[in-house]
Amino acid sequence: MDGILNQKPMPEEYSGHYSHYVDLVPEGHLLDIFEKQSYVTQDFLSSIPSDKGDHTYAFGKWTIKDIIGHLIDTERIFSTRALRISRGDKQAMPGFEQDDYVKNGMFFRRTLKDVVDERHLLRLANIKMFRSFEELTFLEKAVVNDNIISVRAILFLLTGHEIYHMKFIKENYL
Repeated sequence: MDGILNQKPMPEEYSGHYSHYVDLVPEGHLLDIFEKQSYVTQDFLSSIPSDKGDHTYAFGKWTIKDIIGHLIDTERIFSTRALRISRGDKQAMPGFEQDDYVKNGMFFRRTLKDVVDERHLLRLANIKMFRSFEELTFLEKAVVNDNIISVRAILFLLTGHEIYHMKFIKENYL
């Protein structure tokens, strides 16, 4: 498994509009990076004062809790896609509208700690799932939102997506 998860996915494994997330992932064994990221992100998000949870950097923009909720929703959807692909499901899968998910997630009703903890628990469960996959499973592909994607690309996207949003919070919210 070391070879497959030490290499970035090939361009034919994912849609080009995801390349900015893939490019953010550092070199190394992807599952180790994904797992370490879980704890680094948890420590960072847990350090944010609870009164900042509903803070936004500009009118109409997502709050910190909204961003964390978006991370939860995205990880849940993308990990479900990876599970379906890993189990041989060849049915085309739909996309999702992130803004609708955030709007209907009503994260403002929850505490910052609650959404932070949910993100961490979800990531821990996904680490177990991804570590259970056979090496060649990471190269399996399916059609999602009218584009081909591999399980390896999904794992890279989840990792890079979280890197992107943690940097965005640090630069724009705190």
